[in-house]
Amino acid sequence: MSDKPPFRLADWAQNLVLRGLINGLLLLPYRMRVPLCGWVMSRVIAPVAGYRKRVRNNLAMIMPDLPKSEVERIAREVPDNVGRTLIEIYSGPEFVARAASLPLKGPGVAALDQAHHEGRPVLLITGHFGNYDASRAALIARGYRVGALYNPMKNGYFNDHYVRAISQIGTPLFQRGRRGMADMVRHLRSGGMLGLLIDQHMSHGAELTFFGHRALTALSAAELALKYNALVVPTYGIRQPDGLSFEVVVEAPIPHGPPEQMTQALNDSLEHLVRQNLGQWLWIHRRWK
Repeated sequence: MSDKPPFRLADWAQNLVLRGLINGLLLLPYRMRVPLCGWVMSRVIAPVAGYRKRVRNNLAMIMPDLPKSEVERIAREVPDNVGRTLIEIYSGPEFVARAASLPLKGPGVAALDQAHHEGRPVLLITGHFGNYDASRAALIARGYRVGALYNPMKNGYFNDHYVRAISQIGTPLFQRGRRGMADMVRHLRSGGMLGLLIDQHMSHGAELTFFGHRALTALSAAELALKYNALVVPTYGIRQPDGLSFEVVVEAPIPHGPPEQMTQALNDSLEHLVRQNLGQWLWIHRRWK
């Protein structure tokens, strides 16, 4: 958990509004609060915050031939998924109980089980897609020792209770930085599994591609895998049409090789699923710079 942040009025006010919204929604039954939070994020917050405009701009660059009606659908669905994901994370035991019952599907399940029984480290790679914590909760429920690396929120007030919320889904958690990295390495070396998101712009990353466009991408997952002989397994929690349940997909491990080649394969894996579920990826990100 971060130290107490210096007082910033804008951050304090933003946290007050968001925390009030979350607390109010948590008073409602789960099946009501999840779609309602999605609606509020999509219809109220996103237009004011400029999220829809950012989605449209990214789609115009990456998929310029998309019909306008499809662009507008995605511009609504992306913040809706963000809102649903947010309140699911804050729903703690209710979300975990639902995710724990999800079966694992895909060609990588057997390899994951084998690594668990052998005590071999595993890097579980995903992106800001669907709800990545659904797959983490499902794997923990199977008895896997799954840790996760996270980036602290820029708003320190919000970050404190956000970290408490994601801790309810499972621990250990490792904050990006020197101390978190040391603890994370110990976890890996002991045969643990580690969840990583790789779909953010990294200014010092390698010049790879995502959706056919230059996208600076961190090579750290591949480098860790090579150093500690860890499996690299793309894993996703795909939101289903009911808006509440998920399919947890475990893809085949990425073969070890040059870090750039391994990481490009991870980008390609995520791109393939995003193309099938365009409204579930965080097109709000400034992924291409």
